[in-house]
Amino acid sequence: MHRGDGSTARAPTARRALGVEAKLFRGLADGSRLSILEALAGGPRTVSEVVSLTGLSQPNASMHLNCLWCCGLVDREPRGRCTVYRIGNPKVLVVLQAARGLLRDVRDRIESCHRYEERA
Repeated sequence: MHRGDGSTARAPTARRALGVEAKLFRGLADGSRLSILEALAGGPRTVSEVVSLTGLSQPNASMHLNCLWCCGLVDREPRGRCTVYRIGNPKVLVVLQAARGLLRDVRDRIESCHRYEERA
């Protein structure tokens, strides 16, 4: 339905959808979560293996793995005294690969951008 002011009745729905999309990208913007996803791209891993591959502390890795699991980006399976994590949806790997492809084209501009500096 058109309102005559340039907006449509769908605008709130579109804003909500963009909000969820932005939330996904904020989650992926965290270096720790990205390093975990990269580690899991090589196959299922225990928390100890993730810690070894990423250099994160065990509590930090566990916190981020739980976040990724809650968001549906990774799956987990208890195995004895350990939990094994894996990429939860193959599209996660597609997004990571697409990002690397985009970076090949714009890396210099991204590196020189001061707007999105990493926080200390």
